Amino acid sequence: MCDNSREAKPQQNGRVRVCFVCSGNICRSPTAEAIFVALLREHGVDGVDVDSAGTGAWHVGSDMDERSRATLQAHGYPYPRHVAKQFTAADFATRDLVVALDGGHAIRLAALAEQTDDPRRAAGKIVLLRSFDPQAVAAEDLDVPDPYFDGADGFVEVLQQIQRACRGLLRSARLGQQTPSAPW
Repeated sequence: MCDNSREAKPQQNGRVRVCFVCSGNICRSPTAEAIFVALLREHGVDGVDVDSAGTGAWHVGSDMDERSRATLQAHGYPYPRHVAKQFTAADFATRDLVVALDGGHAIRLAALAEQTDDPRRAAGKIVLLRSFDPQAVAAEDLDVPDPYFDGADGFVEVLQQIQRACRGLLRSARLGQQTPSAPW
């Protein structure tokens, strides 16, 4: 489920579709989406569509948490209005890489993968974001913590973890390693 040594096959017009997934799609996953989009632009990488979703429906239709937005903006990542959505089993058909922000999300996504026509293929698209951060791998700490109930420092820590992991994800693709992102 979280083996980042598989190669994704672009599905839509040769484009790679990446979806970052957290609990409610208002803190961690839209932060990862904003950071990864900025990195793709900074490095001139085209052909990648990025979005985010949540495993739960309780924030569907809501904008991102104002603390997440403020943290992104304070670190140079402008982010337009966000509309939270829930990831469903059907979403595996239109995504090449599904990036879970913590192990609980990966487990929930694996359960959703079982509801698809090809559970093995769907589950093979799931990776943990911090599996692309050597520091997190060495520490055996692959979860991005949920900052929702924390103060501002929690949001900054989450942003820094996501930055390192997104850089690792992009770097793994740019070096031509066999990863889910290799088509870039």
